[in-house]
Amino acid sequence: MSLWLQQALLALLLPTLLAQGEARGRGTAQAHSFTRPALQRLSDHLLADYRKGVRPVRDWRKPTTISIDVIVYAILSVDEKNQVLTTYIWYRQFWADEFLQWNPEDFDNITKLSIPTDSIWVPDILINEFVDVGKSPSIPYVYVQHQGEVQNYKPLQVVTACSLDIYNFPFDVQNCSLTFTSWLHNIQDINISLWRLPEKVKSDKSVFMNQGEWELLGVLTQFLEFCDRESRGCYAEMKFYVVIRRRPLFYAVSLLLPSIFLMIMDIVGFYLPPDSGERVSFKITLLLGYSVFLIIVSDTLPATAIGTPLIGVYFVVCMALLVISLAETILIVRLVHKQDLQQPVPLWLRHLVLERIAQLLCLGEQLTSHRPPPTLQATKIEDCSAMGNHCSHLGGPQDLEKTPRGRGSPPPPPQEASLAVRGLLQELSSIRHFLEKRDEIREVARDWLRVGSVLDKLLFRVYLLAVLTYSITLVTLWSIWHYS
Repeated sequence: MSLWLQQALLALLLPTLLAQGEARGRGTAQAHSFTRPALQRLSDHLLADYRKGVRPVRDWRKPTTISIDVIVYAILSVDEKNQVLTTYIWYRQFWADEFLQWNPEDFDNITKLSIPTDSIWVPDILINEFVDVGKSPSIPYVYVQHQGEVQNYKPLQVVTACSLDIYNFPFDVQNCSLTFTSWLHNIQDINISLWRLPEKVKSDKSVFMNQGEWELLGVLTQFLEFCDRESRGCYAEMKFYVVIRRRPLFYAVSLLLPSIFLMIMDIVGFYLPPDSGERVSFKITLLLGYSVFLIIVSDTLPATAIGTPLIGVYFVVCMALLVISLAETILIVRLVHKQDLQQPVPLWLRHLVLERIAQLLCLGEQLTSHRPPPTLQATKIEDCSAMGNHCSHLGGPQDLEKTPRGRGSPPPPPQEASLAVRGLLQELSSIRHFLEKRDEIREVARDWLRVGSVLDKLLFRVYLLAVLTYSITLVTLWSIWHYS
């Protein structure tokens, strides 16, 4: 009887004891959970049933809007040959995750939490112009607000393709785009918007390193909706146009000034006498020096397969002008070179150069003074030579014989003395003929020298006008490009 009573009491009290044990266990676990740090409890609460492979929306018809922002930190390099731009930017993106929300009062008033990026859903926003993976540091965490807003901040070294126009080098301005878009999701799933106002993005140079070759003019923004006909879907794109300008001072000093100095020396070389052989050697030396200069600067000039910078055309034209100047010098030296068998200046050339062109150039009367043609003088000399001693003012033997003797005149000299005087007069006539011939050759050479001097001044002024016109045109174009 007593055994049966004990078993009945045990059966009645066992459920009560088990319930008290379970309540004591739950109280102990709850007390233990409240003793853990609030950050750990919040992290476990958010990631306990989180699926990072699913877009974080409760209604699948609602798109996830990604707000992005770009701040340019530095321009690392501009490769004109490969058409590649390397920049360093600070990239920020924000989106709302409906599965990462909590009440701050339940977790010690925590309103912001940093969690690993690999543990949550991250949009597949890429840059379309990517051509190489840059050396960007890895940021393994993101910030999550209690309303569910996720903030993903990371620096990026962006190596992108860009259509670089080098025609205006070194006064060129480049406009390269960074197009952010989802690689897979269309606009019904992921939409892209701008986090800040476009005016603030454009004028933000707060962190830009402004000590390099390139100067940041601004960052322009544009939203586009790209539709693919094959997949029958539209994609959201946000374009950031990075506008940069090259600082031209280094290239102006190292490229333009040496070329300008050589061209000035070529112009000064025209003041050397045209009958001097030093001008030819001087201009050949200048041409050789300019060729060496072009070889040195060839590595500095940007090179592309689709165009040539204007400064390269400028160097080629300057080289052509130096060649033209050398050819003009050779022509003038050939005209004024003294030769024994040099022909007299033709009458039409004398009239054209020494009268018309000299008056046009206002060279005065020293080059236009009229002188009898040398052919007439040569005719007179030949006539006197043919007449022999009759042209002499002293008279010849015939004149002595034909002169009537007066009553008191002395007797004629003997025949031997007459022959000696005739030989002496012939020698004097030969000497006079040689001197007149030499004067004639000198006068012909002086005529050619006058013609060459006038042509030299004419060609020099034409050359100077061409150089000045070409230089003014280039300076005007570069000024417009630099200050536009």
